[in-house]
Amino acid sequence: MRKEKRSSKVKDALGSLTQDLIDAGLGSPFTEKELNYYGINIPEIKNISPKKIKVIREKAQFSQSVFARLLNVSTASIKQWEQGTRNPNGATKVLLDLLDRYPHILDYRINKSKRKNYI
Repeated sequence: MRKEKRSSKVKDALGSLTQDLIDAGLGSPFTEKELNYYGINIPEIKNISPKKIKVIREKAQFSQSVFARLLNVSTASIKQWEQGTRNPNGATKVLLDLLDRYPHILDYRINKSKRKNYI
């Protein structure tokens, strides 16, 4: 087998293995440049529509004020995102994407020991 074919197969195998590790939540020690070399791209999260933000919040079953507290932003920010006058950015878009996939991922942030029992 020619050296080029061998190195191409090794590159493909390493890329596949690395993608599997990332998909399994184990991460990767590679830099972005190395990931690109192996054909693994980190997709950019596009702007999330106001309607989608509201759906994400409602799916997680939080009011605007509780949702804001959990995301560590102001209630005004949540209102503006849902009205379309401002857009979330950076890490907040990633967090909203996670919440869309796993609506209760932030439930651990609510201190249940301080809740009153209303039943």
